[in-house]
Amino acid sequence: MEGLLVIDKPGGVTSHDVVRQVRRMCRQRQVGHAGTLDPMATGILVVGVGEATRIIQFLMAGEKTYRATLKLGESTDTQDAEGNILVQRGWETITADAVLRVSQLFVGAIRQMPPMFSALKKDGVPLYRLARQGIEVEREAREVTIQQIRVEKIDLPFITLVVDCSKGTYIRTLCHDIGEMLGCGAHLTALRRTRSGCFSEEDSIRLEDYANVPDSLPLLSFEHGLRDYPSYAVSPEAAARLRNGIPPKADEVSGGSLPDAGRTVLLFDSGTLLAASRFAPGRENERRGDFELIRVFPRTSAAR
Repeated sequence: MEGLLVIDKPGGVTSHDVVRQVRRMCRQRQVGHAGTLDPMATGILVVGVGEATRIIQFLMAGEKTYRATLKLGESTDTQDAEGNILVQRGWETITADAVLRVSQLFVGAIRQMPPMFSALKKDGVPLYRLARQGIEVEREAREVTIQQIRVEKIDLPFITLVVDCSKGTYIRTLCHDIGEMLGCGAHLTALRRTRSGCFSEEDSIRLEDYANVPDSLPLLSFEHGLRDYPSYAVSPEAAARLRNGIPPKADEVSGGSLPDAGRTVLLFDSGTLLAASRFAPGRENERRGDFELIRVFPRTSAAR
């Protein structure tokens, strides 16, 4: 079995727990997910099975949407409700107008400090393991992009936000930082991923619904999962060379105007996905072709 599964992850389990379950159901060791969800979080977890694990890196690059609820007045060591309360401050003077104003200050390119309770690694050790030992290490702030923050509900001290953001955004940290800017602190109490790249909640399934009929799991094709990327058809001659790792020239592809330099695109032959590549015309270090090959696919999924 191979292809993509869009799973509605329940709360209380890790993303790796879901991977292990898929391995058992599909009788396939080669399984990976496109973007970790914390155990308390629910929602879309895209999982690649078999050869579909080869496109995980492209699925992770997509934008995400989250629905998050935060509680004002309490800061925790994990920045969410599973941690220990570090500081309590009054929130009673906070107004809805202040919430609306402050939340919009985080829209755009911002820098976030990764939390210690995260899966990032220091010398091969996940930070959360160090944090559980009371060890804090130096981290570097990372730039992420928040496309939109919509305040969905205000029922102080609770606030529910809908956030569109780039990969690598820590919603726990966003909630913590909003609380700090409001002057009362805050932590995340509930989180749901409602969109991951081109996939929405309507695409998702519950694994428990297929526990007794794993062969009927609705596996999706490579092409379906990568449909947001620009695609081009290559000539038969170029396709033959591409299968041997030689990228095509710009005049050997068709399918519309060429993308901007540096854009990731897909290359097809008669509807079959051959490669993911980066458009790089006029390369100085290599005269072959106008595309840098990122991943060549020897075959594609038979899933729909």
